[in-house]
Amino acid sequence: MSLDPSGALLYLNSGEDRVLALDHGGRVVRDSGPLPGLDPGGGEFGPDGRFYVTMRGRRTIGALPAALDEKAEAVLPDGVVPFPRGFGFGADGRIYLSSGIGPSGEGDNTILVFDSAGTLRTPRLVTDPELSPLDMKIAPGGDIVVASESPFGTPDAVTTVREYDPATGELVRVFAPGSAGEFRRPRGLRFGPDGRLYCVGEDRVVAFDFRTGTFAGAVARLDRLYGQALVLVP
Repeated sequence: MSLDPSGALLYLNSGEDRVLALDHGGRVVRDSGPLPGLDPGGGEFGPDGRFYVTMRGRRTIGALPAALDEKAEAVLPDGVVPFPRGFGFGADGRIYLSSGIGPSGEGDNTILVFDSAGTLRTPRLVTDPELSPLDMKIAPGGDIVVASESPFGTPDAVTTVREYDPATGELVRVFAPGSAGEFRRPRGLRFGPDGRLYCVGEDRVVAFDFRTGTFAGAVARLDRLYGQALVLVP
């Protein structure tokens, strides 16, 4: 789920292997129609203006034109990671793709780096043993920020947001809640214009002051929420 570069339309992945674009009134403005095999996960607009999504069944990233009038084009090889868990674009056009653990336990926990042509440059940028990615964003300063649940899917999993240097993969900071019960099952990340980093998960949306790393607590609560993505609408 992502706003288009103008902020006028909200693009989201819907059922039946399709992508929709909604206006701020919730009306469907564009509809890709069924795209067999798309199986879309997280979505982001790329520097070329196309809407990029993880293609979970093919284990890669695909791109669609903003008009949603063509099929998705795979921009990386099929099967490039066991389970894609978020991606982002560097200022130089590089693609950072987080590789996580699937529902059945297969996969690995790292971040891969590709150049703008889709050529693999770094097969394992991050070697942090506490990383278990569920979403990834590129921070305003260029660092990589990842929502992590380690070990994935376990009752005693440790929930954090982890920041990494995009050149070396070194851990820069760990953002953690005030207590374990305040932040569970993290999924979608989003930076706000107020300098906060937001993350949606189970029962709530939480925020961190990105400058200081301070946990700001829950900014929204809803029982039985199991959020997968979020956007901030002006």
